[in-house]
Amino acid sequence: MKDTGGATFDFRQRRALVTGAGKGIGREIAAFLAGCGAQVVAVSRSADDLAALERDHGCMPVVADLADVQGARDAVRAAGPVDLLVNNAGISVLQPFLDVTPDAFDRTVAVNVRAALIVSQEVARGLIARGAPGAIVNVSSQASTVGLPEHAAYCASKGALDQLTRVMAIELGPHGIRVNAVNPTVTMTPMGRMAWGDPTRSAPMLARIPLGRFAEPLDVAHTVAYLLSDSAGMIHGATLPVDGGFLAT
Repeated sequence: MKDTGGATFDFRQRRALVTGAGKGIGREIAAFLAGCGAQVVAVSRSADDLAALERDHGCMPVVADLADVQGARDAVRAAGPVDLLVNNAGISVLQPFLDVTPDAFDRTVAVNVRAALIVSQEVARGLIARGAPGAIVNVSSQASTVGLPEHAAYCASKGALDQLTRVMAIELGPHGIRVNAVNPTVTMTPMGRMAWGDPTRSAPMLARIPLGRFAEPLDVAHTVAYLLSDSAGMIHGATLPVDGGFLAT
């Protein structure tokens, strides 16, 4: 089992479904949970990315476009009985507010919010039918709390995801299903390094982070694993920043 700062996570005999698992944060989460003994079902639009996860970490691949309602439902049904769910799939289409297109807005909401709703409904129904407890983590963002230029659709979708998390917690808690969100700051995925590698762009954001660095994907994976684990048994309905103190400034 993996050890993270003194806390050991043991997910043996648990099946975890991770959406958006092909790259970046989602891939790190899938790999980390697999290393903690979970049987991981990895969902992505990219068959090549999933093949690498299957080869390197033994994850079960499911190719799906979660922007499609039936595709999202079929992906969960293909996964089999799920104990742990990470709704990580997300997109960001950068447009100035005055230029935001309805298509870009609708697709952002479809992937970032509606897919989480549909996938969670399917997983929760299965848990309730089995009489089994479970845990769900929605991967949100600090952009749910603060506005960012050219991120109108993204910020709106992550704010909606936080509210969805709270409603899910209220309604699913009585069934023994815990629901939380993690809200990372800028995270140094390959795409994040490309977007924030220029010091002139990154310096103002870094200046607002007391720890003086951006997040790494493993920082997020550790937090997700904790919230999925029995160690977080009384944490429910929370939106947990992984931001180095950004929201404290």
